[in-house]
Amino acid sequence: MQVQELRIVPVEYGHPDAMRLIDEVQAEYVVRYGGPDETPLDPLMFVPPAGSFFVGYRGDDAVATAAWRSSGISALGTDRTAEIKRMYVVPRAQRAGHARRMLAHLEATARDAGFEAMILETGDKQPEAITLYTSAGYEPIPSFGHYQDSPENRCFGRLL
Repeated sequence: MQVQELRIVPVEYGHPDAMRLIDEVQAEYVVRYGGPDETPLDPLMFVPPAGSFFVGYRGDDAVATAAWRSSGISALGTDRTAEIKRMYVVPRAQRAGHARRMLAHLEATARDAGFEAMILETGDKQPEAITLYTSAGYEPIPSFGHYQDSPENRCFGRLL
């Protein structure tokens, strides 16, 4: 069976496919960390030009989500940073390059919006995410965000 190409579509934060995928990634956080990600998010954070939210589709099947928002955090020598949020690929679509494609799309759209660096926070119980980001040129940066004081927190960034 041939894997279908991923089609990346901009959506509003409250789009039904986005909300279903967010629920799935939150359930994954519960398994890995014992609770959901409680980072406060306002849907307006993902309205261009301050941010963007995307769903990746194989055919009509929503299999990936990723977003970025203006971070306001100075990192890597610039304060024009965008932060990655809600990066997720459903298990049935993993290991097909979709996460890498979503990441490249986030970087391109943030760069087009005038951002100079991309940053993110993840956790030590997501080794596949850490592998993806480091293989894409992300380097460790000082902890930031809602979980900055957690020993599980891992933050990365790269210039765009």
